[in-house]
Amino acid sequence: MDRRWWLVALMICAPPTAGMEARANGMPDSRTETAIGLMTGFADRTGLTSPRPQQRYLWTDAFAVCNLLGLARATGDERYQELALRLVERVHQVLGRHRSDDLRTGWISGLDERAGEEHPTRGGLRIGKPLPERGPDDTFDERLEWDRDGQYFHYLTKWMQALDLVARATHQPRFNLWARELAATAHAAFTYAPPGGRSRMYWKMSIDLSRPLVPSMGQHDPLDGFVTCVQLQVTARNLSRSPEGPGLGDEVADFRSMMKGRDWATADPLGLGGLLMDASRVEQLMRRGAFGEDDLLEELLGAALVGLEHYARQGELDRPATMRLAFRELGLAIGLQAVERMRKAAEERQVSPEVRSRLEDLMRHASLREKIEGFWLDAEHQRAPTWTEHRDINEVMLATSLVPEGCLELPPID
Repeated sequence: MDRRWWLVALMICAPPTAGMEARANGMPDSRTETAIGLMTGFADRTGLTSPRPQQRYLWTDAFAVCNLLGLARATGDERYQELALRLVERVHQVLGRHRSDDLRTGWISGLDERAGEEHPTRGGLRIGKPLPERGPDDTFDERLEWDRDGQYFHYLTKWMQALDLVARATHQPRFNLWARELAATAHAAFTYAPPGGRSRMYWKMSIDLSRPLVPSMGQHDPLDGFVTCVQLQVTARNLSRSPEGPGLGDEVADFRSMMKGRDWATADPLGLGGLLMDASRVEQLMRRGAFGEDDLLEELLGAALVGLEHYARQGELDRPATMRLAFRELGLAIGLQAVERMRKAAEERQVSPEVRSRLEDLMRHASLREKIEGFWLDAEHQRAPTWTEHRDINEVMLATSLVPEGCLELPPID
């Protein structure tokens, strides 16, 4: 076995907490080194640290910001935090404005230059897809729609989370304010109340948020909105006694009403990972007094267990690389590490027997993380078109899986 394969074996066999222990002891950490290499390559390719054209994509950039913050904490190197701040600025300048091939110019919020700089998220943020959005008179093409621009609610919540973590890392309330302004804008645009029914949500909106592009509702969008808004409220209160901007009380109540009676179970690996990450945020916010009982946490863990058991039986991880999408599987790998952190926290505080039992049941599938990481760390599998065609998102999410602290932990505000 050559040295490269020895390092791969070391990385996939080590438990998620091994890297933290190694760093605490001043030992070399191969998982962190690999994550640094992945993030360095991403920063260069997408114009963050090079004169190359800006290639901004909201989902990938949100995970990248969290990764850079995590690397700053893991290594003590402030340059990674500086890169995270630079990435935030670039995303706002690119995705907060109209496309270069659009007849419209300036901030998509319609604000003038000065106001747009002060409130860059008030109009939402574009996805960053390669094709322009579908026009009002264009025929809907489901396949083509995946490559068309617009706004996704579940991408916006990822960016809210990234901004909030920047606020926690820097103790600068403006990043949390921008996140709350984005939350208020997104709620107003994506939610609607059909006659005689409770609120629902659109899945995809136009760039200017004036019309829905895909009217169906994302399975976890109300949950993402609810958990994210509660997190933003907690951070705002901790950073300032009288935070300016939206309080998000109405938004939290509306998302909560949409959550009643919904089934969160899914066998999609990316959806499963997101569900487990939301559960982890709920658990951490409970420790900060944001939620009283374990009911929501029990519900999310139970749904994740149903979906995970179904996914494990399907055998998708035995398929060749050409039939798999790395970033979707890596979402699950990240979520499984959230389970490990929740289980560790459950050993240190009182939780319900149901929560403890479900965490133990989920941990029976922990080896899937090693299987996913090991497969996509293989250079041969990284030559597959399914990897190379989505290289940026694949590499950033692989880096998240290798060093997940930046994405999964809500650092306390001193």
